[in-house]
Amino acid sequence: MDYAATLLSKLPGSLSRRGNGLRRLVETLQAYMPDEQIEQVVRAYEFGANAHDGQTRLSGEPYISHPVAVAQFLADMHMDPQAIAAAILHDVLEDTGTLIAELEAQFGSEVALLVDGVSKLDQIHFTSRAEAQSESFRKMMLAMIEDIRVILVKLADRLHNMKTLDAMPREKQARIARETLEIYAPIANRLGINHMKVDLEDLGFRYLYPYRYAVLERALKRSKGSQRQIVKKISEQLRKAMQEEGIEGEVQGREKHLYSIYRKMAERKRPLDDIVDVYGFRIIVNDVNTCYRLLGVVHGLFKPMPARFKDYIAIPRINGYQSLHTTLFGPKGLPLEVQIRTAEMNRVAEAGVAAHWQYKAIDKTSATPQVRAREWLSNLAEIQQS
Repeated sequence: MDYAATLLSKLPGSLSRRGNGLRRLVETLQAYMPDEQIEQVVRAYEFGANAHDGQTRLSGEPYISHPVAVAQFLADMHMDPQAIAAAILHDVLEDTGTLIAELEAQFGSEVALLVDGVSKLDQIHFTSRAEAQSESFRKMMLAMIEDIRVILVKLADRLHNMKTLDAMPREKQARIARETLEIYAPIANRLGINHMKVDLEDLGFRYLYPYRYAVLERALKRSKGSQRQIVKKISEQLRKAMQEEGIEGEVQGREKHLYSIYRKMAERKRPLDDIVDVYGFRIIVNDVNTCYRLLGVVHGLFKPMPARFKDYIAIPRINGYQSLHTTLFGPKGLPLEVQIRTAEMNRVAEAGVAAHWQYKAIDKTSATPQVRAREWLSNLAEIQQS
């Protein structure tokens, strides 16, 4: 019997049979977390499942399936055990008779305060769209100063709610989708959590403008066949040029997501073909010096467009993002957008501030994740206020 199955078998019969995503969560945690900490997460599951016993989602699923899915998003980001436990327990204060003192007694003050922080975020309401847009980031910032993981749990909570929005009435879908596009996706963007931002934007677009989403999705699928061939050919050219220069690295073709395409069409008042005919590539190399060396190789292979180069390595974005960006004239004049970065830069680009809390980033010889996250957050707050 494998480790995940062994842990599940120790749970009471009904919890063991249901599983509700716990097995997959445990298997994900096994990749980076010691057994004793995984067992703490399983204890949180048992507590949460008992607290939510008898509660169901609108879809008919047991309620505990939702917090476990939220925890899975954070586990995929390699978050620490306290954040994972808090994700599983994030609704027990609001939706069950659980008291914060019970959480503290069972799981310690750190987890209890995280759950309490998420509950307080849920109490923030806005009387108008203008108020939401102007005040949401400041209010969430105040909550994050206490512990950045509070907002990470909240973003994961919103992401799973968006992925399961089909069960909601149409009017509620539109309201939640608009709130997601106007509040949660921009916060994920400002925090540099790119994969969450992309998912929140595309899901928000899908439910706020379902007809536009469907039309654009169909059009994009029609154009993907020829696009793949072009991306494959250019990727091969880039790899060959790198090999000739003795540069090791990974070349990735980047697909633009639907909401990004829609927004560009609206802003630039351009047809779809003008937007999708820009091909994106990301090249990941071993070190910073190689980034600049490769930039020269790429500019030798394809002519760069004037005034379309950005050095975010020398001058990072306020959310910590680093990369070299250049736009080139490709075959037949097709625009090629190329990003060049190291593996560590790519990790930060995808995880943003969450990178400070990723389990493998914890180093007892340096500043704690909380200190690093607060420094990062303080710098961002100062810029927002200036």
